[in-house]
Amino acid sequence: MTPPRWDLSNVYTGLKAPELAEDIAWVKAETKALEDFYRQELSKLDADSPAQALNAAISSMVDRLNALMEKASTISAYFHSFISTDSYNQEAMRMDSQFDQVMVEINKVNVLLETWTGRVKAVLPAALALGGSAGEHAFAVMEVAEQSQYLMSEEKEILSSELSLSGSNAWSKLQGTVTSQKTVDFELEGEVQTLPMPALINLYSHPDEEVRKRAYTAEFEAWESVKEPLAASMNGIKGWVNTLNKHRGRKDALHAPIDQARIDRETLEVMMAAMKESFPTFRRYFKAKAARFGGEALPWWNLFAPTGKLDKSYTFTEAAEFIQANFDKFSPDLSAFAQTAFDHNWIDAEQRPGKRGGAFCMSVPAVKESRILCNFDGSLDQVMTIAHELGHGYHNYNMFQAGKTPLQRQTPMTMAETASIMCETIVFNAVMETISDPQAELALLETALISDAQVIVDIYSRFLFEKEVFERREKSELSADELCEIMEDAQSQTYGEGLDPAYRHKFMWTWKPHYYYAGLSFYNFPYAFGMLFGVGLYAIYQQRGADFIPDYKQLLSSTGEAPAAELAARFDIDIRSKAFWADSLAVVGERINRYCEL
Repeated sequence: MTPPRWDLSNVYTGLKAPELAEDIAWVKAETKALEDFYRQELSKLDADSPAQALNAAISSMVDRLNALMEKASTISAYFHSFISTDSYNQEAMRMDSQFDQVMVEINKVNVLLETWTGRVKAVLPAALALGGSAGEHAFAVMEVAEQSQYLMSEEKEILSSELSLSGSNAWSKLQGTVTSQKTVDFELEGEVQTLPMPALINLYSHPDEEVRKRAYTAEFEAWESVKEPLAASMNGIKGWVNTLNKHRGRKDALHAPIDQARIDRETLEVMMAAMKESFPTFRRYFKAKAARFGGEALPWWNLFAPTGKLDKSYTFTEAAEFIQANFDKFSPDLSAFAQTAFDHNWIDAEQRPGKRGGAFCMSVPAVKESRILCNFDGSLDQVMTIAHELGHGYHNYNMFQAGKTPLQRQTPMTMAETASIMCETIVFNAVMETISDPQAELALLETALISDAQVIVDIYSRFLFEKEVFERREKSELSADELCEIMEDAQSQTYGEGLDPAYRHKFMWTWKPHYYYAGLSFYNFPYAFGMLFGVGLYAIYQQRGADFIPDYKQLLSSTGEAPAAELAARFDIDIRSKAFWADSLAVVGERINRYCEL
């Protein structure tokens, strides 16, 4: 069967649906009403106001914000469902652009509310202690108050929001449009096919090395032809972020991402140190894999190549059934969630032109559901991807089931990977349990290690790349060739002798959308945090069995309401200890040892 496309008809029946127009009008009106509330009531209160009055005002503010966020984020998700799967849809692009202006108005009101919250920070604990909606959102309110110190003046923050439409947002959209519409004519199985870039990139896992090598050449030629607009996008985004960081009093480009991740620099440093110490082990894997192809180091086109032999290609139906069956062994609740997602077409899996590459899960709050994008090609890797993204959806599901509000659901990237890694691990281990043939075991280990290497070694290279780009961008714009040089240098530092220096991937910066999010820089290290934290949690599950599930579900439902260290401590995990990260990496090391034995 053809992999499915997602269905959002229970959200709105189409872009011209009257309900959609009504909701947009409501968001506009409520945004104005919230601004009026600030000017007429909230702004008249200060740190000398009675705690009861502050509590009542904050409760009203919180309730209004939650209602506005619920509706606005649903509308944004609906538009994104069109744009991410069909960048040729001009109507969706136009409507999304118009709604961007509404979101700017919301951001402007948020600035007013955040600034006011910071002004009363000293007396907030007493006011929040009185309960009500204010007390239920104490963590979110105090976090806003703490972060308000990094706001510019109200006038500058409002100007920045307005300019983002023709600044950072425009650059981000340019990158998405250019990369999603780029296609390549490629001969495959005796037939010349026009492939979108995600389909071309997926060929790196093709069993024929000649196909992989041609895909590498074709990809380079494709990115070479559009590297200048993509370099302009990168410069625009990073220059924008650097300028705002300077005016907001941030120490450096890492400052805000660390705060957004709800960790501290000590945690980041010990985790990154543990990752760096694992590179020799990963390089042993790269060299062992290279030897299977008759070389000493891997050219990029063999980095994702399958080895061993796994006589299995999945239809989408087979993938769904396998995932559900093994989710059920972990928790019937998880399996039931996955079945709902499959039965109601929550997943867009078909590869096609105009659709963005990669995979993601997005929340659709108004209907308390999620939608998943992937590019399914029948491989085990894509089965794992679906399981991973379903984990994100299950995370959302637990927060919805617990009745968490939008403000309570604001989960940092570091904790957002918790359920996805758990689900991916469940499926991988399930496949491993069915294997007795060494060649099949080798193929499965390869699938896992490809993913592990990406999350540890490649993520570290992306971190180094982004750090260097931010630092150089402070002095001048960077040419496309400079960006390529920085990327290759970062890969040299991480992959080392495991990657053939003549065949690295200098264009990895072009199609990764993570580099082009002005509001979320360093969208890389949280993946490593999530993976290693998830591995640690899975080890605890193996010890505790079914007793683990209630605590796990409680963790998922509360990831938006506490710092990462506090949430981890519930399971006696110390994220500031290098030993914890090293222990999780040791699990991967055992896989590498077994791979080398085979």
